[in-house]
Amino acid sequence: MSRAKNKKDLTPEEKRAQALVPPEEQPYEVPENWRWVRVGAISSLHRGVSYKKSEEHKTCLPNDCLILRGGNVKEGYIEFGQDDIFVDRSLVSDEQIVRKNDVIIVASTGSAKVIGRTGISITNYTDVAFGAFLMLLRPCNQSDPRYLGYFFQSSEYRNRIKILASGVNINNIRADYITDTPCPLPPLSEQNRIVDRIERLFAALDTAKEKAQAVLASCEARKAAILHKAFSGELTEKWRKNSQIDLHTWQRKTLSSITVNYDHKRVPLSKEQRKNLDRKYDYYGASGAIDKVDRYLFDGKYLLIGEDGANLVTRSKPIAFIAEGKYWVNNHAHILDVNNEIVMEFLCHYINSISLLPYVTGSAQPKMTQAKMNEIPIPIPTYEEQQEIVRQMEMAITCEAQISVAVENVLTQITALKQSILARAFRGELGTNDPAEPATEL
Repeated sequence: MSRAKNKKDLTPEEKRAQALVPPEEQPYEVPENWRWVRVGAISSLHRGVSYKKSEEHKTCLPNDCLILRGGNVKEGYIEFGQDDIFVDRSLVSDEQIVRKNDVIIVASTGSAKVIGRTGISITNYTDVAFGAFLMLLRPCNQSDPRYLGYFFQSSEYRNRIKILASGVNINNIRADYITDTPCPLPPLSEQNRIVDRIERLFAALDTAKEKAQAVLASCEARKAAILHKAFSGELTEKWRKNSQIDLHTWQRKTLSSITVNYDHKRVPLSKEQRKNLDRKYDYYGASGAIDKVDRYLFDGKYLLIGEDGANLVTRSKPIAFIAEGKYWVNNHAHILDVNNEIVMEFLCHYINSISLLPYVTGSAQPKMTQAKMNEIPIPIPTYEEQQEIVRQMEMAITCEAQISVAVENVLTQITALKQSILARAFRGELGTNDPAEPATEL
């Protein structure tokens, strides 16, 4: 059997056949003056720098190179300054130094969401390279490098890589996954026009995104202001005036004086009994502790506070929350009931408005003991004012939550619009194509 020809030994016709994608493999139709080509025909692919753990530095030494890793690659850009690693320049080849318009690809990761993610270099570097878990795609002269960079942000590319790279424990990209990827290629002048149109549209969307994010940030600031006003008396100032109640009616007590803690160090049910009941009730407890820690069945309305005071006992991770009905609780949570002078919702909101870190002990395994929790000071207005505070606060917080949901929807739509623009761009549907431009230059 004859050996395959070296690429440099191929005739022009053979090179053309290798570069073009046959009709049966073309994902969709493109304008007649476009061609479907393999990514490898319009770019070169490079492997990352390999080095030993002993050869990396946390701080930059003379003659060092910064090594990009998966965490540096964001959606469409590269980010520095997060746990950066450096190695001596002697370990890095010239081809591994990142240049302007290079496409950095996450080639190996445990995250199916991150695999194949690409970041585009916006400048030429002299001291930045990339690690072995990344690949670098360098566009050739036949294409506008920005065009290829946008192609690698498209859902067409990401979906292909997601399917090809799926693994049992870790996702990996082989070189041919990239080089064999079909790419729609218009004439160079059309590539330039497409990129200009994409960048103008993206700039408008990015402006809208910044405004939406500013609104979202202001929502969080307003929520914090609402909580501050609620527990300083400012929120119900007008209500007190109308009710002829003075701010001096507020008292300051400790948590232990207004609550009852239920000791759950009781004899637990058997494993079989718990197994039979597990499917019926929600479970609240430290993650991973379901089968390691005793669990106890509660029935009623109680306030739950996480033992570590920071990470908590529900999937939504509040510091405190109110549970009702029947549910499992493990001994990583404090279960409290309140006396008749306290509105439970008032206490729950107050605990969520403060930092519990001063009441957490231990460093290796931080926890909030019952004794420390008992010391938490609580401002206590009259029962009627507590009810009014909860009413006004929940109304205001609900309004902010609705605004937040609306803004999140806008941000989701902006992301979807960008993908829609890219999809249309690579189908020749942005209104920029000139059918008279020949495809022969390709």
